Amino acid sequence: MLFEFRAERIKTSGAELFIRHRGEGKPLVLLHGFPQTGAMWHRVAPALSERYRVICPDLRGYGRSDKPLSNDSHSPYSKQAMARDVVEIMRALGHERFMVAGHDRGARVAHRLALDYPESIERLCVMDIVPTLHMFDHTDQSFATGYYHWFFLIQGNGLPERMIGADPDYYLRSKLAQWSAPEAIFAPEALEEYLACFRQPETIHATCEDYRAAASIDLVHDRRDRHKRVTAPLLALWGNKGFVHRTYDVVNVWRDYANDVSGEALPCGHFLAEESPSEVLRSLSAFLSA
Repeated sequence: MLFEFRAERIKTSGAELFIRHRGEGKPLVLLHGFPQTGAMWHRVAPALSERYRVICPDLRGYGRSDKPLSNDSHSPYSKQAMARDVVEIMRALGHERFMVAGHDRGARVAHRLALDYPESIERLCVMDIVPTLHMFDHTDQSFATGYYHWFFLIQGNGLPERMIGADPDYYLRSKLAQWSAPEAIFAPEALEEYLACFRQPETIHATCEDYRAAASIDLVHDRRDRHKRVTAPLLALWGNKGFVHRTYDVVNVWRDYANDVSGEALPCGHFLAEESPSEVLRSLSAFLSA
Protein backbone atom coordinates (compact mmCIF):
# COMPACT_ATOMS: atom_id res chain seq x y z
CA MET A 1 0.00 0.00 0.00
CA LEU A 2 1.04 3.63 -0.63
CA PHE A 3 3.50 2.32 -3.20
CA GLU A 4 4.17 5.84 -4.47
CA PHE A 5 5.40 6.84 -1.00
CA ARG A 6 9.03 6.48 0.01
CA ALA A 7 9.50 3.78 2.66
CA GLU A 8 12.31 3.86 5.20
CA ARG A 9 13.17 3.10 8.80
CA ILE A 10 14.14 5.76 11.35
CA LYS A 11 15.69 4.95 14.70
CA THR A 12 14.43 6.83 17.75
CA SER A 13 15.74 6.66 21.30
CA GLY A 14 13.31 3.84 22.07
CA ALA A 15 12.58 1.98 18.84
CA GLU A 16 13.16 1.84 15.12
CA LEU A 17 10.04 2.80 13.23
CA PHE A 18 8.92 2.04 9.70
CA ILE A 19 7.56 5.12 7.92
CA ARG A 20 6.17 6.07 4.55
CA HIS A 21 6.40 9.66 3.35
CA ARG A 22 5.78 11.77 0.28
CA GLY A 23 5.13 15.33 -0.85
CA GLU A 24 6.25 18.91 -0.34
CA GLY A 25 4.97 21.71 1.86
CA LYS A 26 4.04 21.81 5.52
CA PRO A 27 4.64 18.49 7.31
CA LEU A 28 1.59 16.44 8.26
CA VAL A 29 1.86 13.25 10.35
CA LEU A 30 -0.89 10.62 10.03
CA LEU A 31 -1.10 8.13 12.92
CA HIS A 32 -3.02 4.87 12.57
CA GLY A 33 -5.01 2.89 15.13
CA PHE A 34 -5.60 -0.70 16.28
CA PRO A 35 -5.27 -3.25 14.73
CA GLN A 36 -3.90 -1.56 11.63
CA THR A 37 -0.77 0.05 10.17
CA GLY A 38 0.07 3.25 8.33
CA ALA A 39 -1.54 1.66 5.28
CA MET A 40 -4.95 2.67 6.66
CA TRP A 41 -4.39 6.13 5.16
CA HIS A 42 -4.13 4.82 1.58
CA ARG A 43 -7.41 6.45 0.46
CA VAL A 44 -6.52 9.94 1.73
CA ALA A 45 -2.72 10.23 2.01
CA PRO A 46 -1.97 10.47 -1.75
CA ALA A 47 -4.32 13.44 -2.17
CA LEU A 48 -2.97 15.13 0.96
CA SER A 49 0.59 14.65 -0.31
CA GLU A 50 -0.19 16.90 -3.27
CA ARG A 51 -0.24 19.82 -0.82
CA TYR A 52 1.66 18.64 2.28
CA ARG A 53 4.66 16.55 3.19
CA VAL A 54 2.79 13.51 4.51
CA ILE A 55 4.47 11.11 6.94
CA CYS A 56 2.72 7.84 7.86
CA PRO A 57 4.56 5.87 10.58
CA ASP A 58 3.73 2.46 11.91
CA LEU A 59 3.46 3.08 15.66
CA ARG A 60 5.89 1.16 17.86
CA GLY A 61 4.45 -2.31 18.40
CA TYR A 62 2.53 -2.25 15.13
CA GLY A 63 3.18 -3.12 11.51
CA ARG A 64 6.81 -3.17 10.50
CA SER A 65 8.04 -1.05 13.40
CA ASP A 66 9.98 -2.41 16.37
CA LYS A 67 8.21 -4.20 19.20
CA PRO A 68 10.31 -3.19 22.24
CA LEU A 69 10.43 -5.38 25.31
CA SER A 70 7.95 -4.18 27.90
CA ASN A 71 8.07 -4.08 31.71
CA ASP A 72 5.74 -4.27 34.70
CA SER A 73 4.73 -0.62 34.31
CA HIS A 74 4.11 -1.01 30.54
CA SER A 75 5.99 2.27 30.07
CA PRO A 76 7.58 1.26 26.71
CA TYR A 77 4.04 1.33 25.30
CA SER A 78 2.83 4.48 27.02
CA LYS A 79 1.42 7.19 24.79
CA GLN A 80 4.22 9.36 26.16
CA ALA A 81 6.81 6.97 24.67
CA MET A 82 4.91 6.74 21.38
CA ALA A 83 4.62 10.53 21.19
CA ARG A 84 8.37 10.84 21.77
CA ASP A 85 8.92 8.51 18.81
CA VAL A 86 6.92 10.82 16.56
CA VAL A 87 8.78 13.96 17.63
CA GLU A 88 12.14 12.24 17.12
CA ILE A 89 11.11 10.96 13.67
CA MET A 90 10.05 14.44 12.65
CA ARG A 91 13.28 15.98 13.91
CA ALA A 92 15.24 13.37 11.97
CA LEU A 93 13.31 14.49 8.87
CA GLY A 94 14.13 18.13 9.64
CA HIS A 95 10.84 19.28 11.17
CA GLU A 96 10.51 20.88 14.60
CA ARG A 97 6.87 21.89 14.05
CA PHE A 98 4.15 19.93 12.26
CA MET A 99 0.47 19.10 11.99
CA VAL A 100 -0.91 15.75 13.07
CA ALA A 101 -4.03 13.70 12.48
CA GLY A 102 -4.61 10.47 14.36
CA HIS A 103 -7.22 7.75 14.32
CA ASP A 104 -8.09 5.52 17.27
CA ARG A 105 -4.84 4.67 19.14
CA GLY A 106 -3.00 7.11 16.92
CA ALA A 107 -5.37 9.86 18.03
CA ARG A 108 -4.48 9.08 21.65
CA VAL A 109 -0.81 9.42 20.76
CA ALA A 110 -1.65 12.70 19.01
CA HIS A 111 -3.40 13.97 22.15
CA ARG A 112 -0.31 13.19 24.23
CA LEU A 113 1.87 14.89 21.60
CA ALA A 114 -0.14 18.07 21.99
CA LEU A 115 0.27 17.97 25.79
CA ASP A 116 3.97 17.07 25.92
CA TYR A 117 5.17 19.06 22.89
CA PRO A 118 2.80 22.01 22.47
CA GLU A 119 5.49 24.01 20.71
CA SER A 120 5.73 21.31 18.02
CA ILE A 121 2.05 20.83 17.18
CA GLU A 122 0.53 23.38 14.81
CA ARG A 123 -2.85 21.70 14.31
CA LEU A 124 -4.39 18.49 15.66
CA CYS A 125 -7.13 16.24 14.31
CA VAL A 126 -8.48 13.33 16.40
CA MET A 127 -10.68 10.72 14.76
CA ASP A 128 -13.39 8.72 16.52
CA ILE A 129 -12.21 9.13 20.10
CA VAL A 130 -12.72 11.18 23.20
CA PRO A 131 -9.89 11.36 25.76
CA THR A 132 -8.84 8.09 27.40
CA LEU A 133 -9.28 9.50 30.90
CA HIS A 134 -12.83 10.61 30.15
CA MET A 135 -13.74 7.17 28.81
CA PHE A 136 -12.37 5.29 31.82
CA ASP A 137 -13.89 7.78 34.28
CA HIS A 138 -17.32 7.36 32.65
CA THR A 139 -17.28 3.60 32.24
CA ASP A 140 -20.67 1.90 32.43
CA GLN A 141 -22.23 -1.29 31.11
CA SER A 142 -22.71 0.19 27.64
CA PHE A 143 -19.05 1.17 27.39
CA ALA A 144 -17.84 -2.16 28.76
CA THR A 145 -19.98 -3.98 26.21
CA GLY A 146 -19.13 -1.85 23.20
CA TYR A 147 -15.43 -1.56 24.06
CA TYR A 148 -14.98 -4.93 25.75
CA HIS A 149 -11.55 -5.25 24.09
CA TRP A 150 -10.23 -2.47 26.36
CA PHE A 151 -10.75 -4.83 29.30
CA PHE A 152 -9.87 -8.07 27.51
CA LEU A 153 -6.54 -6.93 26.08
CA ILE A 154 -5.25 -5.67 29.45
CA GLN A 155 -5.53 -9.09 31.11
CA GLY A 156 -2.21 -10.55 32.28
CA ASN A 157 -0.41 -13.87 32.12
CA GLY A 158 -0.55 -13.93 28.33
CA LEU A 159 -4.29 -14.66 28.30
CA PRO A 160 -5.34 -12.39 25.40
CA GLU A 161 -2.16 -13.23 23.48
CA ARG A 162 -2.92 -16.95 23.62
CA MET A 163 -6.58 -16.53 22.74
CA ILE A 164 -5.99 -14.12 19.85
CA GLY A 165 -2.99 -16.12 18.68
CA ALA A 166 -5.17 -19.19 18.22
CA ASP A 167 -6.80 -17.45 15.23
CA PRO A 168 -5.43 -13.93 14.63
CA ASP A 169 -7.11 -13.62 11.23
CA TYR A 170 -10.53 -14.21 12.79
CA TYR A 171 -9.87 -11.72 15.56
CA LEU A 172 -8.68 -8.94 13.25
CA ARG A 173 -11.48 -9.47 10.75
CA SER A 174 -14.03 -9.51 13.57
CA LYS A 175 -12.78 -6.16 14.87
CA LEU A 176 -12.95 -4.55 11.44
CA ALA A 177 -16.49 -5.88 10.95
CA GLN A 178 -17.67 -4.96 14.45
CA TRP A 179 -16.52 -1.36 14.28
CA SER A 180 -17.32 -0.49 10.65
CA ALA A 181 -20.62 0.20 8.95
CA PRO A 182 -22.21 -2.85 7.26
CA GLU A 183 -21.52 -1.43 3.80
CA ALA A 184 -17.82 -0.78 4.47
CA ILE A 185 -15.34 -2.38 2.06
CA PHE A 186 -11.67 -2.58 2.99
CA ALA A 187 -9.11 -2.65 0.20
CA PRO A 188 -7.79 -6.22 -0.21
CA GLU A 189 -4.18 -4.99 -0.26
CA ALA A 190 -4.64 -3.06 2.99
CA LEU A 191 -6.41 -5.99 4.65
CA GLU A 192 -3.61 -8.33 3.68
CA GLU A 193 -1.04 -5.99 5.22
CA TYR A 194 -3.00 -5.80 8.47
CA LEU A 195 -3.32 -9.58 8.57
CA ALA A 196 0.31 -10.28 7.71
CA CYS A 197 1.53 -8.01 10.51
CA PHE A 198 -1.04 -9.15 13.05
CA ARG A 199 -0.21 -12.82 12.54
CA GLN A 200 3.11 -12.20 14.28
CA PRO A 201 2.96 -13.17 17.99
CA GLU A 202 5.17 -10.21 18.90
CA THR A 203 2.65 -7.84 17.30
CA ILE A 204 -0.23 -9.35 19.24
CA HIS A 205 1.74 -8.99 22.47
CA ALA A 206 2.83 -5.42 21.70
CA THR A 207 -0.70 -4.30 20.91
CA CYS A 208 -1.91 -5.82 24.18
CA GLU A 209 0.84 -3.84 25.91
CA ASP A 210 -0.49 -0.69 24.23
CA TYR A 211 -3.86 -1.28 25.91
CA ARG A 212 -2.28 -2.30 29.22
CA ALA A 213 -0.40 0.98 29.19
CA ALA A 214 -3.65 2.85 28.48
CA ALA A 215 -5.24 1.34 31.60
CA SER A 216 -2.26 2.02 33.86
CA ILE A 217 0.65 4.38 33.20
CA ASP A 218 -1.27 6.46 30.66
CA LEU A 219 -3.91 7.19 33.30
CA VAL A 220 -1.19 8.23 35.73
CA HIS A 221 0.14 10.66 33.12
CA ASP A 222 -3.35 11.86 32.19
CA ARG A 223 -4.37 12.55 35.79
CA ARG A 224 -1.06 14.26 36.52
CA ASP A 225 -1.55 16.53 33.47
CA ARG A 226 -5.30 17.05 33.78
CA HIS A 227 -4.68 20.77 34.30
CA LYS A 228 -2.98 21.01 30.90
CA ARG A 229 -5.06 21.88 27.88
CA VAL A 230 -4.42 21.38 24.20
CA THR A 231 -3.50 24.81 22.88
CA ALA A 232 -3.34 23.94 19.17
CA PRO A 233 -6.59 24.14 17.18
CA LEU A 234 -8.29 20.74 17.43
CA LEU A 235 -10.65 19.11 14.94
CA ALA A 236 -12.66 16.11 16.14
CA LEU A 237 -14.14 13.80 13.51
CA TRP A 238 -16.20 10.70 14.22
CA GLY A 239 -18.50 8.25 12.49
CA ASN A 240 -22.24 8.71 12.90
CA LYS A 241 -22.79 4.93 12.75
CA GLY A 242 -20.46 4.06 15.60
CA PHE A 243 -20.20 3.81 19.37
CA VAL A 244 -18.55 7.19 19.92
CA HIS A 245 -21.45 8.98 18.20
CA ARG A 246 -24.05 7.10 20.24
CA THR A 247 -22.29 7.64 23.55
CA TYR A 248 -20.55 11.01 23.75
CA ASP A 249 -21.17 14.66 23.00
CA VAL A 250 -17.82 14.62 21.24
CA VAL A 251 -17.15 18.31 20.69
CA ASN A 252 -18.22 19.30 24.19
CA VAL A 253 -16.10 16.57 25.78
CA TRP A 254 -13.05 17.81 23.88
CA ARG A 255 -13.81 21.40 24.92
CA ASP A 256 -13.08 20.30 28.47
CA TYR A 257 -9.55 19.33 27.34
CA ALA A 258 -8.71 21.83 24.59
CA ASN A 259 -9.04 25.55 23.94
CA ASP A 260 -10.12 25.67 20.29
CA VAL A 261 -12.35 22.78 19.24
CA SER A 262 -14.45 22.14 16.15
CA GLY A 263 -15.84 18.90 14.82
CA GLU A 264 -18.41 16.95 12.89
CA ALA A 265 -19.81 13.46 12.43
CA LEU A 266 -19.14 11.74 9.10
CA PRO A 267 -21.41 9.13 7.43
CA CYS A 268 -19.53 5.98 8.43
CA GLY A 269 -18.49 3.67 11.22
CA HIS A 270 -15.20 3.75 13.12
CA PHE A 271 -12.73 3.60 10.22
CA LEU A 272 -13.24 7.09 8.82
CA ALA A 273 -10.31 7.27 6.39
CA GLU A 274 -11.28 4.00 4.73
CA GLU A 275 -15.06 4.25 4.95
CA SER A 276 -15.54 7.95 4.12
CA PRO A 277 -12.30 9.15 2.50
CA SER A 278 -13.87 11.99 0.50
CA GLU A 279 -15.52 13.44 3.62
CA VAL A 280 -12.30 13.08 5.60
CA LEU A 281 -10.39 14.90 2.85
CA ARG A 282 -12.98 17.68 2.71
CA SER A 283 -13.07 18.31 6.43
CA LEU A 284 -9.39 17.75 7.15
CA SER A 285 -8.22 19.84 4.21
CA ALA A 286 -10.38 22.78 5.25
CA PHE A 287 -9.08 22.54 8.80
CA LEU A 288 -5.40 22.26 7.86
CA SER A 289 -5.57 25.24 5.51
CA ALA A 290 -7.55 27.53 7.85
